[in-house]
Amino acid sequence: MRKLALFFIGICIFLACRNEKNRDNSENIVAAIDTLTFNYDSVKVYSKNIIKTDAKTSDTTKAVITHPVFKNEILNKYILRQVFNYIGEEEKTTSYQDIATSFVKGYDDFHSQNATSAQVWWLSIEVNVLHQTHNYIALQYINSDYSGGAHPNTSFSYLNYNPKTNTVIPLDSLIAANQREKLVSIGEAIFRKDEKLTATESLSGKYFFRDDKFHLPENFYVSNKGLVFLYNPYEIKPYSEGTTELIVPFSALKGIAKPNTILTETN
Repeated sequence: MRKLALFFIGICIFLACRNEKNRDNSENIVAAIDTLTFNYDSVKVYSKNIIKTDAKTSDTTKAVITHPVFKNEILNKYILRQVFNYIGEEEKTTSYQDIATSFVKGYDDFHSQNATSAQVWWLSIEVNVLHQTHNYIALQYINSDYSGGAHPNTSFSYLNYNPKTNTVIPLDSLIAANQREKLVSIGEAIFRKDEKLTATESLSGKYFFRDDKFHLPENFYVSNKGLVFLYNPYEIKPYSEGTTELIVPFSALKGIAKPNTILTETN
């Protein structure tokens, strides 16, 4: 009986410890989820003008906007403001719905004067969460549209935000001012390696760098690999070449990154 009692006591202790461990793990999971709490919402507006693109198919102009919704309302307003800033909305628009409706109305006005045109327009706006820690959110803003011309226009932008202080994170807050030239030098070495260029090979002709001198783009965010830069179509290459990504790993940022920033924390 004594051994049996000890056995049951041991089982109880084991289960108690296991439950405690599970509770701790659950709290950690909840905390992690709370850090990443958001959901995606979307707005879709279609024109009532149906266009026959050929004998069998038809299409219509549409505007689709997909964006994250955070519990942080200040962040939500910041994201919306960046969309407004990009498209240059000067009308009385206050929401994503207004933006989509305004685009489709623009097409409808065009169609009313060009009823025989087989042209359809489209607008696609996406804001995606790329990377997030307790004090950093990296967002990718993709604006793609077609309203006539040889081809659609697409642009990628990164938004870097500190949700704890509700402030934007510029590159100058991460890299010391006297180290920017070194960052450019490191970036050029990586660019040349990625593009299979020698250290002295000219950048003229193939690329659009001003004065054929390498520069880093304004577009950046911090991933779990390092500092990521992105050149948009037409920025340094023809439209057909698309975007060009350049990653400066954390190991290359030692000594040039400011201390106590998202570049020096454990990622």
